[in-house]
Amino acid sequence: MTDVRRTDAVLLLVAVVWGSSYLSAQTATFALPVLTVLFARYALSALACLGLVAARRGPRRWTRDELRAGLALGVTQAAVLVVETYGVAHTSAANAGLIISLTIVLTPLLDRSRGTLPAAYFAAAGVCVLAVGLLMSGNGFHSPRLGDLLMLAAAVIRAGHVALVGKLIGGRDVRPLHLTTVQALLGACLFLPGAATGLPELSRAGAATWTQLVYLALFCSVFAFLAQTWAVQRTSASRASLLLGTEPVWAVAAGITLGGERYGLLTAVGAALLVAGTYWGQSVERADRRRRVESRDLRLASPVGG
Repeated sequence: MTDVRRTDAVLLLVAVVWGSSYLSAQTATFALPVLTVLFARYALSALACLGLVAARRGPRRWTRDELRAGLALGVTQAAVLVVETYGVAHTSAANAGLIISLTIVLTPLLDRSRGTLPAAYFAAAGVCVLAVGLLMSGNGFHSPRLGDLLMLAAAVIRAGHVALVGKLIGGRDVRPLHLTTVQALLGACLFLPGAATGLPELSRAGAATWTQLVYLALFCSVFAFLAQTWAVQRTSASRASLLLGTEPVWAVAAGITLGGERYGLLTAVGAALLVAGTYWGQSVERADRRRRVESRDLRLASPVGG
């Protein structure tokens, strides 16, 4: 396997893992309270990250930038996961994976450093809004389900989290593993008080539930983040975003094939529109960003005074 194909395979695997995480989270919340699931996910992630830090060669101490960014991003990431996990507990795993993909089009809107976006981007965002309305309709128009509204809120919070990531770690020497470790430790501490009453249930949980928790912690959190970082360093940003953007497709596939979920006509149309709208918006934003960079480079290369 060539380096390009290996990198593509890793990114695609990350998208598959993230897409399947909604069904795993939903299954885990059937057996345990949401806050207990989140505490277990964070605690297992923290233990794995601490083990990796101890096994690595080189400096192990955290820098001030890593601690500052890790604490701030840990709070926003915990907010994303708590709203997202409550949401997936009250809607289908496929819907959860599709609605959260709105993050792709919401992030540039919340990133103030991004500048003005082209009109086509807002058209793509409009398609996504229409798609979410169809997804929430189910087999007929009715009041939105609580889970769908929570997933919509999670998409907004996640977009803010992604924009904050760029602001806090952009241009700084921050090691991904150390940053992830801080976030995992903080998340475990934040969710421990709320999970305390559910710890007896956690200790009695069966093998199937623990399998879901381990999968969420080690694969959907630790592996996915580190693999994404490794792969993005070896390919173009556009290629990486294209492959990672298949996450909602895998969420639908997992929900239908493994979760036994079914789509009516309206929700099927909504799913197709949402995938198309997010890809459209992503391509418009990427082309506009490339144009801005080329324009800036041209100005810098022009001789002073013409």
